[in-house]
Amino acid sequence: MDLNTLRQFVVVARLEHLSRAADELRVAQPSLSRTINRLESELGAPLFDRADRLRLNDTGRLFREYAERALGELDAGRRAVAEAVSEGVGGVRLASETFLTLTGPLAAFKQAHPAVEVQLHWTPAEEMARRLRAQDVDLCVASQPIHAEGLASARLFDEAVGVGTPLGHPLAERAAVSIDELAGQPIITARPGHWIRRLLDRLFAARGLTPKIICESDEPTAIAALISAGLGIGLVPAFARRSPTRVPGAWIPVDDPDCRRTVTLYWGADSHLPPAARLMRGTITGWDWTGGALPPSPGDRAAIGGPPALWPPRA
Repeated sequence: MDLNTLRQFVVVARLEHLSRAADELRVAQPSLSRTINRLESELGAPLFDRADRLRLNDTGRLFREYAERALGELDAGRRAVAEAVSEGVGGVRLASETFLTLTGPLAAFKQAHPAVEVQLHWTPAEEMARRLRAQDVDLCVASQPIHAEGLASARLFDEAVGVGTPLGHPLAERAAVSIDELAGQPIITARPGHWIRRLLDRLFAARGLTPKIICESDEPTAIAALISAGLGIGLVPAFARRSPTRVPGAWIPVDDPDCRRTVTLYWGADSHLPPAARLMRGTITGWDWTGGALPPSPGDRAAIGGPPALWPPRA
C-alpha cells in the first residue's frame, strides 16, 4: 500500500465512478481498476459495492476516513517544513459556499499580509467536514450548520433573510410577508444543497407547502437579474443589500422567526493550523460584521420603513 494507491482510492471513493476518477487522476481506467482491486485484496475486504453502479460500502467509508486523515497529515507536514525553511507564514486554504460575504475580510487580510498565498475553494456545506478532517482545507465558512465531530467553530453573524421582488410587484410595498403568501408565486432560487435552497424547502415543508420553483441557478448575479426582470421572486439575505453590485428590486422581511441564516467559521479541532490559517481565522472572527448596519429582524418594522430597498445578488 503506497501513497499513490491511497490518493487514487480517495478520488474513486469521492466520485464513486471509475471513468470520472480516471479522468481526474489522468490515468487509464483499467490501471485504476487494478489499483483498487489490489487495495481491496491487501485489506482483505471489498471497499465498494458493484451491483448496478460503483458505490462505497460501509468498510470503504471507514477506510476512507483513515486514508484522508493520513494524506492530510502528510500534506500538513510538508507545509510545516516548507514554512519553517522559508521562515514565512506560508499559505491558507479557505472554503466557503459563497465568497461575496467574505470580500471585506479577505481584502483586509490580503492588504495586511500581501506575502501570504490565499487559496479559495468553493465547497458545498456537506463536503466541508470531510475536507477539514482530511486537512484538504484549513478553514470553512458555512451559512448552514455542520453537524460533525472533530470540528471547532466560531459564529460570525446571524441575520434575517427576506424576499427579493422586482419593483412594482404586488408584494414590493409590504412591510412584511408570510410564507403562506409566497405559495404559488414563481420562485427563483439556488440548486438543492445550497443553504438558501435548504431554508426555502424547510420553511415551505413546515407548512405542508411546496415552492413553485421556476429556475435553479448557482449564479447569484443571474438569480438577482432574473428576479429584477420580473420573472419571479426569491429569498435574499439581508447582508446582500450592502453589496456594491446592485440591481433594482425590493427587499421585504419575512414574518417568520426561522427565516434567518447563521454564518459560522469552522476548522479542525485536532488539526494544527499553520500560521497563515491562524492569521486568517483572527481576521475573519475579528471582523466587524455589523459595521455595515445589517437590516433588522422581520419583527423590527419601524426601522425598515420608507420605500423598497435596492437589493443586489445574494451574499
